[in-house]
Amino acid sequence: MAVKELFKSQVKVVNIGLESFKNALDEAGAPAVQVQWKPPADVSPQAMRVIAAKKAQIEKANKKAMDIILRGMPRVIGLARAIDVIPGMKKNLFLHSGPPITWARMCGPMRGAMMGGLIYEGMAKTPAEAEKYAKSGKLKFAPCHEHCAVGPMAGVVTPSMPVWIVENKTFGNKAYCTLNEGLGKVLRYGAYGPDVIERLRWMENVLYPVLQRAVKQLGFIDLKNLIAQALHMGDEVHNRNRAGTSLLYRLLAPAIIKSTANASDAAAVLEFIHSNDHFFLNLSMPVCKCVLDAARGIKNSSVCTVMARNGTDFGVQISATGGKWYVGEALVPDALYFPGFSKADAARDIGDSAITETGGLGGFAIAASPAIVQFVGGVSSDALRYTSTMYEITAAENNVYQIPSMNFRGTPTGIDVVKVVEKNILPFIDTGVAHKEPGVGQVGAGVLNAPMDPFKKAYEGLAKHLASSRS
Repeated sequence: MAVKELFKSQVKVVNIGLESFKNALDEAGAPAVQVQWKPPADVSPQAMRVIAAKKAQIEKANKKAMDIILRGMPRVIGLARAIDVIPGMKKNLFLHSGPPITWARMCGPMRGAMMGGLIYEGMAKTPAEAEKYAKSGKLKFAPCHEHCAVGPMAGVVTPSMPVWIVENKTFGNKAYCTLNEGLGKVLRYGAYGPDVIERLRWMENVLYPVLQRAVKQLGFIDLKNLIAQALHMGDEVHNRNRAGTSLLYRLLAPAIIKSTANASDAAAVLEFIHSNDHFFLNLSMPVCKCVLDAARGIKNSSVCTVMARNGTDFGVQISATGGKWYVGEALVPDALYFPGFSKADAARDIGDSAITETGGLGGFAIAASPAIVQFVGGVSSDALRYTSTMYEITAAENNVYQIPSMNFRGTPTGIDVVKVVEKNILPFIDTGVAHKEPGVGQVGAGVLNAPMDPFKKAYEGLAKHLASSRS
């Protein structure tokens, strides 16, 4: 088109950068489109050169990682005590959420959960005794993720606690998670009062054996199919688990009745599950854990295998570098707080439950569960936007987990740290919020983006890995 012809047609503008320029055009009545673009996150030029030179190898490795992840077949195969099945578990070892941390750096909720765990195990009688014991050096701490396990919020797993055993049938690896206590004043939110300990002991002595017999009666529970159904029913299986819990309840109830001789125990267990919409959360987490763990250690892969928070730090791991942690400061979520509480009361982001987002669920599937955005005053279109944005930073679309409101498109799955950095788009997470002081418990629920710092460090770490590689 000649220049003189150009001025005879209507001018249409594509704006990249400051949105205020588009707003001015809108006010003037000129057609304009805003391109959502950001400059890459600030990483070293050397790392960017290495990544650019190795893009073909990275993409090939990521296809391999995603093939493994998407072929995973997670299923419940049983329950047992943590010390009997979790690799490396010992009597003086307590597992926690997030990357490694010492007692001195632990946030209030995690300290509270550790103290409650010591009382539950009979290693202390009072909170004061528990705190003294935790400081003594006699108790060892380790991340759940380093022991094939995951823990919500504070994530504390003690030796006597019963755990779900979830097996990835395709590759044979397993993941473990405790049973969900419910909401409010519970151990995972840092509460440790007598009612918390009493509930934990009931779970060990009644809930656990009833569920163990029921799963044995069933043989196994196909969790991948169950989650696919739950997404169609309004869950994203992180902050909303009502459908997942209901579907699980339908499977378990007949088996519980058939395998439990004591009718009062059967009734108590069924009522406990029925009254706890979050009961399924502690299965959606090990589902993602065992599927992602199978893709660890793939040379050159930039796929994220872990996102986890301990209330102080936010850590990620990537396939290429295995168990190496890349850590930054955890943030405080934007949340809807319970009456009497505000953001000033909140602990920093905490828990291993971001493994759901890492596996293409939770915040990445929030378009399937728009009710979640009400936590922060959002609307249903926000949920669609959040999920749509996550496709920009993932390596694949899920072949089983689908979103009805997006024409049954597969959920964005497999966070690619290279895309996170180069597109400057952060993973979106929905989560619960604990009080910053030990012993208080949950004070709200909300959403946040992961911090960029761990992803920049992972990007740099990948560049070093690639630079030292011969391939």
